[in-house]
Amino acid sequence: MSGNVWVALGAVLASAAVAAGAIGTHVLKETIKLEAPALETFETAVRYQMYHALGLILVGVLILRQPHWLLTLAGATFLFGIVLFSGGIYAWLATHVRPFIMVVPIGGSAWILGWLVLAAGAIASAAKRG
Repeated sequence: MSGNVWVALGAVLASAAVAAGAIGTHVLKETIKLEAPALETFETAVRYQMYHALGLILVGVLILRQPHWLLTLAGATFLFGIVLFSGGIYAWLATHVRPFIMVVPIGGSAWILGWLVLAAGAIASAAKRG
């Protein structure tokens, strides 16, 4: 994927995190009165989604500067992590279907791998640039 696509995707997911945060405060907390532990879990999903949306923007900027397949892999792992970690939490809280929460650790592991691959990609990209 081009760097611009990663930047745009990151921006859209960051926007969605802001919207989810507002829903958490104004709907889940004030209207539905979600219990504190569940609300904290939701807030963790939103916060980590935002961190990794910003990570996607960083990936895009680095790809625009000097493309490297490791940077694309880092972006893919961040996106995969958002879907499984944050998406898994959102789906679990909305449905209480247990398998949704079971994928959350896989998403977290994808993020750890993504940051390591980003580091390798940044180094490889700089070496390629000369």
